[in-house]
Amino acid sequence: MATRFDPIRDLDRFFSEVTRTPNSTSLPMDLYRDGEVFVARIDMPGVDPSSIDVDVEDRTLTVRAQRQSEVADKDVKWLTRERTTGTYARQLTLGNRVALDRIQADYQDGVLSLTIPVAEEARPRKINVSHSNPTRVTEVVETSPAQDENPAGA
Repeated sequence: MATRFDPIRDLDRFFSEVTRTPNSTSLPMDLYRDGEVFVARIDMPGVDPSSIDVDVEDRTLTVRAQRQSEVADKDVKWLTRERTTGTYARQLTLGNRVALDRIQADYQDGVLSLTIPVAEEARPRKINVSHSNPTRVTEVVETSPAQDENPAGA
């Protein structure tokens, strides 16, 4: 089958391959809030789990991972090479409303899942409203039966 010549597509492919470096290749990510946690799911196909590094410094969460070629050391003639190799990094700036000490990470089936809990002090809470009812003091005057019989004091 003949390949159609498309100079714009070919130039675009050429420049993207020339300028592509491992750090410029993004790690696609989904980020959402589910109740009291934020969840980040980062695609990392072909990454060795032991090469994944997640750290937090000054409220910046950094994810690093490395993917190596299985045939890099072999003397092969590449026909096409679109799967990049090298070290990848992705950074997220975290706000003051997350619990940095309770972040969890799990890598499964080429996806890194980060669970970032909302800080206790940032969670919405219900404030109970108390209602104080001032106690009314009623003055009670006690009378003795003798006073009731003779009100004039005679």
